[in-house]
Amino acid sequence: MKWIGLAWKNIWRNRIRSIVVIGAIAIGIWAILFISGFTRGMVQNYINDSISTQISHIQIHHPKFGDDKELKFNIAEAHDLRQELLSMDGVKSATTRTISNGMISSSKGARGVNIIGIDPAEESQVTAMKDKMIEGDYLNVDKKNPIIISRRIAERLGLKIRSKVILTFQNVAQDITAGAFRVVGIYDTGNAQYDELQIYVKKEDLQRLIGVDEPIVHEMALLVNDFNAVDQVRDQIKSAHPNLLIENYKELSPDLELFNTQIKLNIVILTVIIMLALIFGIINTMLMAVLERKKELGMLMAIGMNKWKVFRLIVMETLFLSFVGGPLGLLIAFLSLQGFAQTGIDLSNWSGGLSQFGLNPIIYPDLHTGSFVFVMFSVMVTAFLASIYPARKAVKLKPVDALRAL
Repeated sequence: MKWIGLAWKNIWRNRIRSIVVIGAIAIGIWAILFISGFTRGMVQNYINDSISTQISHIQIHHPKFGDDKELKFNIAEAHDLRQELLSMDGVKSATTRTISNGMISSSKGARGVNIIGIDPAEESQVTAMKDKMIEGDYLNVDKKNPIIISRRIAERLGLKIRSKVILTFQNVAQDITAGAFRVVGIYDTGNAQYDELQIYVKKEDLQRLIGVDEPIVHEMALLVNDFNAVDQVRDQIKSAHPNLLIENYKELSPDLELFNTQIKLNIVILTVIIMLALIFGIINTMLMAVLERKKELGMLMAIGMNKWKVFRLIVMETLFLSFVGGPLGLLIAFLSLQGFAQTGIDLSNWSGGLSQFGLNPIIYPDLHTGSFVFVMFSVMVTAFLASIYPARKAVKLKPVDALRAL
């Protein structure tokens, strides 16, 4: 295979030009993989934060609760259902919630909110709200009518720890009722839209003010052991309880799936753009190499090298550039992604804008083996396509005219 050795030697005849092309390929691969890892990490962080603080993996409601959040649309025998679900394979934990729409008022103003009554012990097994506390305590305190609110609500209503607030909402008889609560904690999930609306109280305090004799549950949230088995567990619960509304996180928050799909599409578009840029760069480089060696190629054809061998030689020279630049780019991308996957990329300077979309300011890039394979394959295909035009240009040379070339 002497022609392979000849091709390897040829790419180093002009070292600077070859190094520039190899560098361009390496940088292009690094850019694709780094941006891919960054965006995948951003999406995964967004999904994980949404699941851990807001929606969990699966939620169960009365079929009519989503359309009209009235107190009467509750889950019958919720305690027994929770115990049944906890004994089911694949279910990690479950919590029950009592929910009411109402108004929170202070001396500085009032706001419409979702009042969520929880069992602090159950809730801490499903959500990470306890870890989102930035001031004060969680609800597992021995105080009368404690409440935790978001930092945004606290700022808008001029509230702080131990501030008194009034919650106003409808009771079971659909009359307006009110109760005084004391702020024991302030949380911040980083999601501005969520924090603007949600406040948490103890389930028994809310039910007492609602005026029900028996505990009522409007929402049940579940975590599963295997993220990839969410749909399977949901279908299993659906088959056992067809009279209830059982939804996974994608159904509860379609923007998560839309966001994920759009990011993947953007990565593909970016890959195509960078590959097109590489194609033109490689074509330009190899075309220059062919024209510079016009006389040499004419001599090779004159002494018996057929056109197929000339074509193969130019193609192999181009592929060699990718064989060097490709692994180099993969290595740089792997090292940079591996480093940032441990420390994270701090975007705190833009946290105000990111929080409007529920994005965490610390992004941990996601290393995905499939991306490395896809990008390397794309580079090989790109290099081959880029080699075709210069190679055809070479085989169209006429030996007599090529030998006369300066």
